[in-house]
Amino acid sequence: MKNTKIFIFLLFYLKIFTLHAQEVKKIELLNADFIDYDEQLLGKEIKRLTGNVAFKHDNAVLKCDSAYFNSLRNNVVMYSHVHINFGDTIDLWGDSIRYYGNTKIAQVRNNVKLKNKNAILTTDSMNYDRNLNMGYYFNWGKIKDGDNSLVSKWGYYFALLKDFVAVKNVILTNPKYHMYSDSLRYNIQTELTSFYGPSKIVGDSNLIYCENGWYNTKTEISQFNKNAYLISKAQTIKADSLYYDRNKGYGKAYKNVEIIDTSANIILLGNFGYYYESPEQAMLTDSAVFINFNNNDSLFLHADTLRTNTLTDSIGIYKLTKAYNHVKLFKTDMQGSCDSLTYSFRDSIIKLFNMPVMWSEVHQLTAKIIEIHTKNNEADYIVLQDAAFIISQEDTIRFNQIKGKNMIGYIKDKELMRIEVDGNGESVYFPKDNNELIGANKAESSKMTIYLDEGKVSKILFLTKPTAVLHPIDELPATDLLLANFHWYKQIRPMKKEDIFSK
Repeated sequence: MKNTKIFIFLLFYLKIFTLHAQEVKKIELLNADFIDYDEQLLGKEIKRLTGNVAFKHDNAVLKCDSAYFNSLRNNVVMYSHVHINFGDTIDLWGDSIRYYGNTKIAQVRNNVKLKNKNAILTTDSMNYDRNLNMGYYFNWGKIKDGDNSLVSKWGYYFALLKDFVAVKNVILTNPKYHMYSDSLRYNIQTELTSFYGPSKIVGDSNLIYCENGWYNTKTEISQFNKNAYLISKAQTIKADSLYYDRNKGYGKAYKNVEIIDTSANIILLGNFGYYYESPEQAMLTDSAVFINFNNNDSLFLHADTLRTNTLTDSIGIYKLTKAYNHVKLFKTDMQGSCDSLTYSFRDSIIKLFNMPVMWSEVHQLTAKIIEIHTKNNEADYIVLQDAAFIISQEDTIRFNQIKGKNMIGYIKDKELMRIEVDGNGESVYFPKDNNELIGANKAESSKMTIYLDEGKVSKILFLTKPTAVLHPIDELPATDLLLANFHWYKQIRPMKKEDIFSK
């Protein structure tokens, strides 16, 4: 049921305040310039009063230009400049009012206005129950409270609680935004608005939707629950629950968090996060995932913590994503593992730090730092800085290896095509003749360029004086053909996007 919480609130209020019903008091006539007794026209019980008419009933003062007063039935019908004052804070006006002393209910019609301190409610028809200190309208009404203006088809005003409950086609207008809701509750003292149905807040810089939550129009702090999302100029944030401070442009998100940045083709997922609107930045933890999406092949990345920042330099504005602890990434043409990572959208470079490992098709790449330079969302070339090592498996016991101080691996059509080694170059590969291994080639050269064809070494250019030996295939055991610091990390390679969560 859409308005269950509203109805529970109303029932609770009615139950509490009807327990305090008081004894019936008679309406007291205070003044009238003229009193007309016309038994034939009005009957014995009714008096027609005109001119400065005033009544008193249980601390309420009722005034009008003319009235029909039935003292026996304890009710009065008042016309023209009708005004009722309930104590120090509440005033009620209308073109006509039927007031029933026994039930303490006022039926106010046409040009109705209720004022409680700074809040003014206007409508065409209202009933006011003094037992409950509650006014309710049923044919459109508007409440004005400072900068806030609220309109709804029907509504209830609870004077003691300072609560206004609006139901159906609700619109709250503020200089900074407009709220649209199925039903809400607004407190004129705290300026707290509570939502109990599908609600939308539209401002100059963002749009917010939820189906339950609250918004403090005084402090501009809010919380949105149930199918909540916030859309700003560059990003959309979704979560089970959103906390938002409009003045600071700051928010927190809880459970099933999704941040979508269409300008950079980024999706961030997690179960907790925070974000700032200006400059745009966000942090995600708890099953955090970064997705760089495109139609052909998306990049999926998981880490304990993800951060995105908007930075500015001499070139312009760009995004920078940072990933910390237990980082794994998956893309169909490359995969990776490390303990920290950065992705700069200024130059489209992904950097892996702290024991990084990359896989490109059949090749495993390691170094102290790995840089993946991308172009059109595809890997263009890979830079291996310090202790560079590239390995591919020849068979169950043998491995092709390239080692050096620094390397650059060039990629074409998602395959590693050429490798440039700079400093302390070493290589081991297994040439074939008619698909038969003919030996193990071990070579050393401070600089070399290696060409690959379908993942296999097709040619090596030694740019400085090399030493190279072709060993017969059975001359050396396979373990003697492993270069120093050889490590094979097949067991941690993510083979599908779901594997980014594996440790």
